[in-house]
Amino acid sequence: QVQLVESGGGLVQAGGSLRLSCAASGRTARNYAMGWFRQAPGKEREFIVAINRSGFSTSYADSVKGRFTISVDNTKNTAYLQMNSLKPEDTAVYYCASGNIVPFRPPFSPVGWGQGTQVTVSS
Repeated sequence: QVQLVESGGGLVQAGGSLRLSCAASGRTARNYAMGWFRQAPGKEREFIVAINRSGFSTSYADSVKGRFTISVDNTKNTAYLQMNSLKPEDTAVYYCASGNIVPFRPPFSPVGWGQGTQVTVSS
């Protein structure tokens, strides 16, 4: 079982930046890749990015490619999501997930979720 705790959300103006963190714990935490999803009001939860444990393989949704960067620090068992050039349409609850990278769409199959952190981008 994996426990995930997100932090770093908040309110930012359009064009600004935020960095989210996701600390993983649990006996099997290191066995899984990590990813981020988001859910805006009235919309389904959507995949945005994933990274394998080596950090050499990443996958981004087109909506965030070139603006968001995922990384992982295995010494801290923590994943990070650096979000730049934020837009109002990035406003959502952001969820960290542990899981497996798969050859489908979306390319990440979650097995566990964090509690979510709110990101609000004002225009």
